[in-house]
Amino acid sequence: MVRIGNFFFRYRNFLFPFFYAMLFVPSPHLSGNYLHVLYPGLVITVAGETIRFLTIGLVYIVRGGKNRRIYAEGLVTDGIYAHCRNPMYVGNVLMLLGMGILSNSLLFMLTMVPFFLFIYQSIILAEEDFLRGKFGPAFDEYCANTNRWTLRLKGLAETIGSFKFNTKRALYKEYNTSYIWCIGILSVIALNIYRLYGLEVLEQHKLIFIVIFSIATVAYIITKIAKKRHW
Repeated sequence: MVRIGNFFFRYRNFLFPFFYAMLFVPSPHLSGNYLHVLYPGLVITVAGETIRFLTIGLVYIVRGGKNRRIYAEGLVTDGIYAHCRNPMYVGNVLMLLGMGILSNSLLFMLTMVPFFLFIYQSIILAEEDFLRGKFGPAFDEYCANTNRWTLRLKGLAETIGSFKFNTKRALYKEYNTSYIWCIGILSVIALNIYRLYGLEVLEQHKLIFIVIFSIATVAYIITKIAKKRHW
């Protein structure tokens, strides 16, 4: 699994467009009433992005790899990492799961979600092998006290309150991801309204889509300019 994880880690950025595209592939529906999947999908997707945003804003971890290989400057155990060893991955999984529900795709939920979990489990095992080799007993102690996947809620409010939240860092690191997923959410919802209820119903809601898209795009452009000019 470690070897498989190292492979997926190296090429993980190329996998996201594939999963993204699979959201739009025709499939049997999860529900004939789109409201049954709309609200749960939105809640789960937003929860995933919230976890990512909090994680980055409290304690940023430089563990994104170096030369497309697993790398870590130090063992980070503060912030959200005190409650879960892989909060960014948990956020990613929740976002993909939420998007799968929003896509109303039985095919996506039965094939892509399990495949995504397999990829991340492999990557995590490879990362743990690297971290154990670099940090030894300190990493073993961290593993003994912190869950791999589940977020320990006890003391979470105190942890968040004890750190100065770095809003600028969270925005600059996350704005691109947030915008891509926002556009994906709008596209998936619009497509499912069209498939289930027809063009006429979609036309009735087009103003909502235009307003949300416009706000998201303006926010994206402003943040991009701010980052480039170091505001």
